[in-house]
Amino acid sequence: MDDVFRAMSDPTRRGILRLLREEGSLTAGEIAERFDLAKSTMSGHFAVLKQAGLIVAERQGTRLVYGLSLSVFEETVDAVLALLGSRTRASKPRAQERRR
Repeated sequence: MDDVFRAMSDPTRRGILRLLREEGSLTAGEIAERFDLAKSTMSGHFAVLKQAGLIVAERQGTRLVYGLSLSVFEETVDAVLALLGSRTRASKPRAQERRR
């Protein structure tokens, strides 16, 4: 899960994820057109997102098409909610003790 949070900590990578969520699968070139960054920089962002499992890449002829990996998003949200849920349950007795 650390890879997911590290990948999502960068505003450009969040922008890539947002773009893929809104527009669906896009080629690397179509994504790169939206950002004022060098191809090598974009490749680095794609690599981090792929390593975290947030995007998947599919070769279509000479083009590389990227799409979201929704299962990783769902797993991450579930994990965060579980953490928040256990934290909320743990903090309730303390809050009740303070009121006494």
